[in-house]
Amino acid sequence: MSAITTNVKAILAELPPGVELVAAAKTRTAVEVLEAVEAGVPIIGENYVQEAAAVFPAVGRRARWHFIGHLQTNKAGKAVEIFDLVETVDSLGLGRALETRAAAAGRTMEVLIEVNSGREPQKAGVLPDDAEDLVRSLAALPHLRVLGLMTMGPFAGDPEESRPYFRETRRVFEALRRLAVPGVDMRRLSMGMSHSWRVAVEEGANLVRIGTAIFGPRPRS
Repeated sequence: MSAITTNVKAILAELPPGVELVAAAKTRTAVEVLEAVEAGVPIIGENYVQEAAAVFPAVGRRARWHFIGHLQTNKAGKAVEIFDLVETVDSLGLGRALETRAAAAGRTMEVLIEVNSGREPQKAGVLPDDAEDLVRSLAALPHLRVLGLMTMGPFAGDPEESRPYFRETRRVFEALRRLAVPGVDMRRLSMGMSHSWRVAVEEGANLVRIGTAIFGPRPRS
């Protein structure tokens, strides 16, 4: 059994019921991604549309596809072709670009709102206080369906340092769920990466985005 298969099976065995694994496949080859899918990964997460386009022919619809990076509006069309869900919508402009492309494709695009829970100026995401306005604006677009929230948190360090970010995102998530905005199904909370996913699950995540703990360290360029 290869390292990728061993890692996937170990993580899946540890995940609580109702929590899904997103394999963060940035820079990974089609062979690696396909191996993860065959080991049981249900969702592939890609940071770049062009990388997803290169891997997609080998994997196809054997897994679901989530976009987990910063999406440029000019890549919205290709994103609608490949991805089942975009986790990183943080502006009405991006929402409208996806709406236009989804309408042209005759489909509904599922999205999560990216929340900048740490209010860090260098990071993407809507501020927690602005999430409701964005959710309501996106809910008015007929070919988008808001399913929940996503946050990044710190990229490394002590996992406990991520807890306040996750807790704040869960607070916003629950507040939005109580509002019951028409057309919004607030049920997905994407938080946590390889070093922090266990803390994220403790704080309510039901999607965790794991790359290094599945595939190993990325090769140095």
